Amino acid sequence: MAGVQTPLARLQAGTRAVIDRITIPPSEQSRLLEMGLIAGTPVEIVRFAPLGDPIEIKVRGYHLTLRKEDAEQIWVTPAPSP
Repeated sequence: MAGVQTPLARLQAGTRAVIDRITIPPSEQSRLLEMGLIAGTPVEIVRFAPLGDPIEIKVRGYHLTLRKEDAEQIWVTPAPSP
């Protein structure tokens, strides 16, 4: 799966990836940018809520939760397994 862009929400818990692009409308992107979600940033899926929404990720050393709807619009390239 390494090298293939996929939405952040479709990764498994424990997967690390790098943000490639965000397809959320520009008027709504500022909230994500303020949280440090920009292209080139490494992220890790920590866990999913019991019903799959929200999603907890680790970015820039802190934990963040995202709505699944937003995570579907954050395209990432999974990092190769160590």
